[in-house]
Amino acid sequence: MFAAQKDSGADVSLTEAATTTLRIALVGNPNCGKSTLFNRLTGLRQRTGNFPGVTVERLSGFINLGDRPVELVDLPGTYSLHPTSLDERVVLDALLGLGDGRRPDAIVYVADATKLDKHLLLLTQVMDLGIPVLLALNFADEFAKRGEVLETPRLSEELGIRVLSISARTGEGQRWLETEMARLVKDLDTPTEHFFDPSELELEVAQLLEPSLPELTVYGRILAAHHARSSTTPAALRITRAWATDSPAFDSLRLQVRETMQRYDRFLPALSAAKRAARTDVSYSDRIDDVVTHPVAGPLIFFAILFLVFTAIFSWSAIPADMIEGLFAGAGAWIRTVLPEGYLADFLVDGLLAGLGGVAVFVPPIAILFLLLSILEEVGYMARAVFLFDRLMQRFGLNGRSLVALTSSGACAIPAIMSTRTIANPKERLITILVSPLISCSARIPVYAILIGFAVPAVTVWGIFNAQALAFMGIYLISIAAALISALVFKYILKSTERSYLMMELPTYRTPIWRNVFLTVWTKTKAFLFGAGKIILGISMVLWVLATFGPSEQMASAEQQAIERVAAADAPNLDLEDAVAEARLEASYAGHLGKLIEPAIKPLGYDWRIGIALVTSFAAREVFVGTIATLYAIGSADDNDALITERLSEARRSDGTKVYTMATAVSLILFYLFAMQCMSTLAVTWRETGTWLWPAVQTIYMTGLAYGFAFLAYQTLS
Repeated sequence: MFAAQKDSGADVSLTEAATTTLRIALVGNPNCGKSTLFNRLTGLRQRTGNFPGVTVERLSGFINLGDRPVELVDLPGTYSLHPTSLDERVVLDALLGLGDGRRPDAIVYVADATKLDKHLLLLTQVMDLGIPVLLALNFADEFAKRGEVLETPRLSEELGIRVLSISARTGEGQRWLETEMARLVKDLDTPTEHFFDPSELELEVAQLLEPSLPELTVYGRILAAHHARSSTTPAALRITRAWATDSPAFDSLRLQVRETMQRYDRFLPALSAAKRAARTDVSYSDRIDDVVTHPVAGPLIFFAILFLVFTAIFSWSAIPADMIEGLFAGAGAWIRTVLPEGYLADFLVDGLLAGLGGVAVFVPPIAILFLLLSILEEVGYMARAVFLFDRLMQRFGLNGRSLVALTSSGACAIPAIMSTRTIANPKERLITILVSPLISCSARIPVYAILIGFAVPAVTVWGIFNAQALAFMGIYLISIAAALISALVFKYILKSTERSYLMMELPTYRTPIWRNVFLTVWTKTKAFLFGAGKIILGISMVLWVLATFGPSEQMASAEQQAIERVAAADAPNLDLEDAVAEARLEASYAGHLGKLIEPAIKPLGYDWRIGIALVTSFAAREVFVGTIATLYAIGSADDNDALITERLSEARRSDGTKVYTMATAVSLILFYLFAMQCMSTLAVTWRETGTWLWPAVQTIYMTGLAYGFAFLAYQTLS
């Protein structure tokens, strides 16, 4: 166990601050518990942005340490200050002040106490930057259970910095940590211990760069020289101009290896002096990994988990989704009873409520998806999946880390594409970006949830499986196969001489931190509601206007023709009302737009209303359902309180045939499965690749796949 320590100091309040004078950065290896500590310290008092000039997410929060406001920044996890990916370069730029021009005033270095021999390399590099450092040894409770003893006062003496033990999971040591952080920003003591002796060449380089980077230490200027060409910040470009980093004498890789060996030779004896022997029992994580990472059992377990996730999304969300849909239908019926007939009632029910319902009804399945993915990440399973499928991914031109992006695409392609910055090989990173949108994202769940009901009956298969849940999983398996096959094609089209490798540390299996899980679910669901939700609601209201109004003469003529047609058929008044509403919609501005594109989509089984939905859903895929709900609500004057599925099941073409048959539903599912229909995804692809070429390639090949498979499906099944 750790040497005895007590929490001390007054309770430090955490308040939101509009401005800050000091900045503390949280630094550490991946899976060290750094983000858990950040969430515990800041809670909901945090904000998300981007680091300057890149799309890497920047998390920051404000806390009070004593009487001083401090900005706490959670830097991405990295193994070394010699970066191989965009994520890691951001850490280096932030610590050297090459991003926004400001370095952290202090650093809290978070290390996994159970794996200190691996986590101290980065610590010694950070210490040599001359920034005040506090070492927080996380997972103190797990360390004690393993029977190990670490004398933190001795380790503090050996390293020359303050050291304390904490558990970010349980909150153990948090008050003491806050007290030490307050002392750190008050004293700002610079570490004096150096773990690296530069070579003569590196000292010459540091001297040459001193006029350009006078605020950095010798080691800081050496790092800047190593990585000036891999960074795009203005400061790095200035360094490149000041000194030619492609000098043959400056063998960057050889010098990095020399530095790493030198650091290990110095900090391992310091660790040995403070650490006592532990039991040699095989850990429970290793015993679990014997099964989970087994070449046969591992993939079976992965696909079983995948099936359970999709079953949960489809089954667990059914009751709350039906309740929400019924609530909005009832609200629409109530509004029509209290308001007189007219444009106001129509706008509130067919425009506003239809749009809100199209957003709210899909919060349950999306929240369940993020909940389950977050739990898998928290327990440490996702890292095993990366390791398990690395060899398979490489056969398709991808990387084990590509699995993280492909899995994340099940939630949203945008963060998935951004997560590819952890892939060091440029070719594998580009291929992952190009194929990630093929994995069905949560935005397509609303579309599938509506259409599966028309394509697959709600029956039980083999006595235990829901047929619609199986179809739901089948859709995702098709999208995975499409992504892998597309990646294989790109593997032979794109050329690269760089070798691929995967280096990562498997975290210990741990019980999920429910605070982190629910914070993730809340953040992601809120982003859907207020991000995509605003788009859906806005488009729904615009659509109501376009579908309600049109050229006056054409609207009047269409209405008169409908009356004459119904009178000739001797139909009852209800049919007359429906026929007039249908005719006015067809003659509206929205109807003209749908008619314009109808010839191109008719071979797919789509009518002009579906054409309108295809156009509007380019803003966001989930807009399809809101658009359809709005259009069919307007098209049926008497049935506005019906559920969306009921409206669609009664929809008919001009010749009397049903629009939504099994053939049409399967065609639409395949179209949305393959099509690039998200402007935001194209935008983030452009930002990550730095050119419009690859977003154009994405759009062309995905649209071609969508149209081709939708055409084959409809023509075959109809």
